[in-house]
Amino acid sequence: MIDLEPVARPNAPLARRNPVAKLAAALLFAFPLLATLDPVAPAIALAVELAVLPLFGLRYRVLARRAWPLLLAAGGVLVTLVLFATDRSGRVLLDAGPLMVTTSVLLTALGLVLRLFAVALPGIIVFATTDPTDLADALVQNAKAPARFAIGALAAFRLLPLLGQEWQMIAMARRARGVEAGRNPLAKLRLFISTAFTLLVGAIRRGTRLAVAMDARGFDSAVPRTFARRQPFGTADWLLLICATALSATALTISIA
Repeated sequence: MIDLEPVARPNAPLARRNPVAKLAAALLFAFPLLATLDPVAPAIALAVELAVLPLFGLRYRVLARRAWPLLLAAGGVLVTLVLFATDRSGRVLLDAGPLMVTTSVLLTALGLVLRLFAVALPGIIVFATTDPTDLADALVQNAKAPARFAIGALAAFRLLPLLGQEWQMIAMARRARGVEAGRNPLAKLRLFISTAFTLLVGAIRRGTRLAVAMDARGFDSAVPRTFARRQPFGTADWLLLICATALSATALTISIA
């Protein structure tokens, strides 16, 4: 099942910060890393992210449990570069016919993998330490986002965990009717596509019913909305943005030097 609820200690110093401040800090810290392929800058950024993780109230084991898809992405990047890289200069480390691995290939792969982790981890940390309702409220109050967009995104975000449950229900229902792929890979692929299509149809129907229900309750009204929970944006939140920008600039400066 997809788990999107916050898992950090709510009293941690950085976990208490405004959701918009955390989201903006993650963007300010990660976005400049896209400007370089050198492995030095993302390596420094990754070290900083892991060092400040306790300040967000997160355990390393919890982060690893949420970030494991990045390992699959990193493996895909490595395999793609090893097979299709055009620049194969440098010392040859492995030469097996069409498969040739050189130091330049490994250096490029290392830079891309480190950049992938350094750019993706801040977002994972933010959503692991932020309640979705607080984030929607902060987007409207602090970022002046349209209430319709923020509340609609919150509703969609809340429905995501149900997709995993519905996938399991569809699979168990088909298994009870004797619809199984066995060991045939083509049958497994057809069953996967069929299950995904069924899940998509169910998600569209659920989203349509939710939209009608929200309109019936006045969520699309032009009347100014009030907020049950205020999201203050204070000095500590500005300091978080400044520190994120300074750390990212420092990593790029060291990489250039």
